[in-house]
Amino acid sequence: MQDYFFTLADALQTQVQGGETLLLSFDGEDSDFIRFNQSRVRQAGSVTRRSLALDLIAADRHAAGRAELAGRLEQDLPLLGYLLEGLRAQRAHLPADPYLNFATDDTSSETRVESELPERAAALDAIMEASGALDLVGIYAAGAVHAGFANSLGQRNWHACESFNFDWSCFHATDKAVKSDYAGLYWDPDELQARMQHAQADLEIVRRPPKTIDAGRYRVYLAPRALQEVLAMMAWGGFGLKSQRTGQSPLNRMLADGVRLDPTVDLSERHDRGLEPPFTSEGFAKPERIDLVANGALGHSLVDARSAREYDIGVNAASEWPASLDMAPGSLVMGNVLDALDTGLYINNMWYLNFSDRNQARITGMTRFACFWVESGKPQAPVNVMRFDDSIYRMLGENLLGLTSERELLLDNGTYCGRSSKSVELPGALIDGLNFTL
Repeated sequence: MQDYFFTLADALQTQVQGGETLLLSFDGEDSDFIRFNQSRVRQAGSVTRRSLALDLIAADRHAAGRAELAGRLEQDLPLLGYLLEGLRAQRAHLPADPYLNFATDDTSSETRVESELPERAAALDAIMEASGALDLVGIYAAGAVHAGFANSLGQRNWHACESFNFDWSCFHATDKAVKSDYAGLYWDPDELQARMQHAQADLEIVRRPPKTIDAGRYRVYLAPRALQEVLAMMAWGGFGLKSQRTGQSPLNRMLADGVRLDPTVDLSERHDRGLEPPFTSEGFAKPERIDLVANGALGHSLVDARSAREYDIGVNAASEWPASLDMAPGSLVMGNVLDALDTGLYINNMWYLNFSDRNQARITGMTRFACFWVESGKPQAPVNVMRFDDSIYRMLGENLLGLTSERELLLDNGTYCGRSSKSVELPGALIDGLNFTL
């Protein structure tokens, strides 16, 4: 696939006219998908996809387009030549783009991330054996994801990574279920079995009569999947240079007033994790790490190519939203979480989050799936759905009691237009007093 992309790039480069620069951005995948329902395979198949985006530039004017590739030169080259001519015609009618920005230094690179994935049949057998008689629904997706960049200036970049993501739920009745996942670069059947057994144990608690609690403030433990939802709201404009400079960041108080989170909170964008390509669609190389929050204080911003041009700052990200977020571990041992929680809520999942006051970083949302009431370190019953409303500054600031020493790698299960390569690696968080409104 790499050779094919570079062959296309070389051929299209010969069609570039004087004063023009052509950028080419490739993405593709070779993925297996297996869909389960009631612990049985309902659909299985494979997807092979190749997509190429072209951006034809002359001075400060440019026109962009995209084509899906067949993988055969005799079919793809005429299509791309036709697209190139169309972009040249369109560009003549477009205004100048004041924030157009692309790499002009040759930062060619090639990365291939090491991984160990099972054959599809072996993964299927392991899942079927581990799920047993559970009423399980989920999707297993695995395979290679590719990205490439080339330009008519001679730069060539390639990135290849194989990963797997098994996302599933075990259903009990009505709205009661347990959600779990297993994802990464190295497949381990024993780890899958352990996670399935943990889900079964949670399901036994879910089968108990549910408890309804009154509105108020409760001590809570947020499992990594629940904490991910909170950080996604924090990242919604929180770390981007553009949103910070225009006053639209939900973290403006950290930027303008020096408000800090708990000193144990360290957040970074880890491009060196390897799932995301180490280059942007404009050809800029990404740094291995960007410290977004350090010792509770706001750190560096994410800067994409357009913001870099507008504010005369170097590019460090493909977009101004984290794609490889990393949160440093704490000292709370996972096995001691229930004892540390003592009495309160153990929250595995959250959903429907939104801002209730963006300027104050205040968010609201619902508990979801396996949310347990805990007394004296012992899970007592599943809790009926509750709505919370609280500030990130309190949740990860004055009310944060601790972060777990163990972390979980969570891969984005999105497949819209292709398998996502975004990921987070997070601990769990023990919080003293989360406000529940109903």
